[in-house]
Amino acid sequence: MIGRIIQTPECVAEGVNWLCDRDPVLARAYAETGPVPLRRKPDGFGQLLNAIVSQQVSVASANAIWARMVAVGLDDPARVLALSEEELRALGLSRQKARYAHALAGAGIDYAALQHAPDPQVIATLTAVTGIGVWTAEVYAMFSLGRADVFAPGDLALQEAARILYQLEERPKEKALRQMAVEWSPWRSVAARILWAYYKVAKDREGIR
Repeated sequence: MIGRIIQTPECVAEGVNWLCDRDPVLARAYAETGPVPLRRKPDGFGQLLNAIVSQQVSVASANAIWARMVAVGLDDPARVLALSEEELRALGLSRQKARYAHALAGAGIDYAALQHAPDPQVIATLTAVTGIGVWTAEVYAMFSLGRADVFAPGDLALQEAARILYQLEERPKEKALRQMAVEWSPWRSVAARILWAYYKVAKDREGIR
């Protein structure tokens, strides 16, 4: 069983209504943000490599690096494997991310099979690849596979949004935020969308690409 798949804005709206009926704090956040984005993306190698590029850099930097990579066809694993680490670094990747790109390109992931795999299997398959952590796997599951009940509690923007919104003394750690998110199941991915949208309102900057 893979649960609900978010495919349209109407799916997001259904999740928002469910959450706001049960969590008045999220309802207050939604009143400030208005409709939250669908954020669906294609699945496959290119999107996962894009997520790796986004790790620990600003949204603007990630967009610029990814644009350079796409311009030379590096959303294809064979093209990535054909380049050396130094050539990848010349496009803006760190040495570490260049290694991660090679690891992903050579991993032989069956992306079509992931579309039908349970959430824990998706996360396990992706995190088995060097350089793909739980955050990257969870974001891929949410946006590229459309999973409705996946959350990314290690995300700093989600942590900060939760701190402000729930008036916490400090930013919740990953374990604490994961526990908070249990109350938002089976629409944890939509709760994440609300929190990211609220982060944008509170901080006047994007928290996720």
